[in-house]
Amino acid sequence: MLRHEFRPGRLIAGLTALGIAAAFAGDAAGEWDTPWFVVVPVLTGGLVLAGTATWIAYGMRRRRALRAASRESTEAPASTSGSQAIR
Repeated sequence: MLRHEFRPGRLIAGLTALGIAAAFAGDAAGEWDTPWFVVVPVLTGGLVLAGTATWIAYGMRRRRALRAASRESTEAPASTSGSQAIR
């Protein structure tokens, strides 16, 4: 059993941030030259990709939950006497 749900959007956003950090760390170390404007398209693309992955994963989790709920609701309700009425 997993301790928490897998969040692909957070993974993609984190990998994007690590990629940008690695590019500028290499620039700071003098290994290569990274222009400052590279961060804008890489960050934008990574965040769009992360948002898309999050949206798809949310839809899959929601669909799975709805299927599980429809399987569980085939029995009689817990109380039919009306004692659970809203006041």
